Amino acid sequence: MSRNIAFASDHGGFELKNHIMAYLKEQGYNCVDFGSHSEESCDYPDYAVPACNAVLGGECECALLFCGTGVGISIAANKLRGIRACCCSDTFSAEMTRAHNDANALCLGGRVVGFGLAEKLVDAFLSTSFMEGGNHRRRIDKIAAIEAEQKL
Repeated sequence: MSRNIAFASDHGGFELKNHIMAYLKEQGYNCVDFGSHSEESCDYPDYAVPACNAVLGGECECALLFCGTGVGISIAANKLRGIRACCCSDTFSAEMTRAHNDANALCLGGRVVGFGLAEKLVDAFLSTSFMEGGNHRRRIDKIAAIEAEQKL
């Protein structure tokens, strides 16, 4: 398989990140870990940015990001032009964020989502493709236009 997936977490998502990395390695994925590397208190933007930059630079096809709720790290990730990060806790949303929004980062909460559900969410996200064309493409293009208008 040899698909490169970027991983990042803060201390609140550290345990879930490590579990999902082990789960995907068993399936043949190449997991690129951008930290954190312990449960010591840290700040999720410090890890989300390098992981998302690996996606934007083509080193990784997508990012799996973890914090306590999944929300904070998704906010940080979405500040990067070209990243479409989504915090999900149900499989329908994990599928639709790929199919309709062409999301390239899935964010999960280590204090919200258990190991079993997290595996299902990641499977749904990684196995779903963007539905090219039509309304979905038009909306993604509008999001890109909004990003392009922002001053750096």
